[in-house]
Amino acid sequence: MSKLKYFFVAGLLRIAGKLSLANAQRIGKFIGLLMWRLPLKAREVTDINLTICLPELSPTERADLAKESLISTGMTMLEVPLMWEWPVEKCLGLVRETVGLELIDEAMADGSGLILLAPHLGSWELAGLFFSSRYKMAALYSPPNMPEFEDYMTRVRGRLGSELVRGDRRGLVRLGSILREGGVAGILPDQSPRGKGNAFAPFFGMEVKTMTLVSKLMQRTGAKVLITYAERLENAQGFRIVVRKTEPGLDSKDSVAATTALNQSIEQCIRDIPGQYQWEYKRLRHRPPGEINPYNPDRVC
Repeated sequence: MSKLKYFFVAGLLRIAGKLSLANAQRIGKFIGLLMWRLPLKAREVTDINLTICLPELSPTERADLAKESLISTGMTMLEVPLMWEWPVEKCLGLVRETVGLELIDEAMADGSGLILLAPHLGSWELAGLFFSSRYKMAALYSPPNMPEFEDYMTRVRGRLGSELVRGDRRGLVRLGSILREGGVAGILPDQSPRGKGNAFAPFFGMEVKTMTLVSKLMQRTGAKVLITYAERLENAQGFRIVVRKTEPGLDSKDSVAATTALNQSIEQCIRDIPGQYQWEYKRLRHRPPGEINPYNPDRVC
């Protein structure tokens, strides 16, 4: 049954991969509008997140932002097959503008490794492909629930030579080695971490479980850190790659100080283009013991 599911999903990806960017985004917009109009969990979680994280917005502004965000998520869903199935050169041709690439050259000028943070903002798949075309790069990933899908996913993501490493002990050792060699490590920093490598730090004012991996890698390897995202341009014109500095203190040995700096760095990027953030992700579900789960008020963390 699992193999049948894999062939079905892989077949859909290959069919969707034949679309143009304009058609993919058009279909994605339709899917996003459905998620916004129907009483689905994605709309509910988006509304909760926006109410907590951006309380300064009026109800009308939050509703408009929820609609924009879900449309963006729908577009992202249809853009992924393009990033995985299109020829690499065609994907890279979608990058119309770049901002801040000189920060990478400056950070790596002395031979240091670089941790490149890529939140779930805009097209993180294109951002990964873009940077793996330029640098010796490794990216951390979690195995999918469908085992048969893992080989396909790692193959298409690594077709420019980027090394995909699992988020287990062996994978983290490999990531450290690449950073010590002066390479680049890509990490999605806004996921709820598993295991013991975490601390509670404010994210848009709410204390949530946040990964300590970035600060530990910086301490162990001497790597620098920057944050990036691929901003979607209007009217299917392509994307803008943006690279920014992070907040100071990310390498602090104080885990709360380090994770606070990490979350602040992510927040600044989100505030630039809030409509392209994946607000339907339950980022706030892991809170300090005794606090209420905002997605299930009857449950205490």
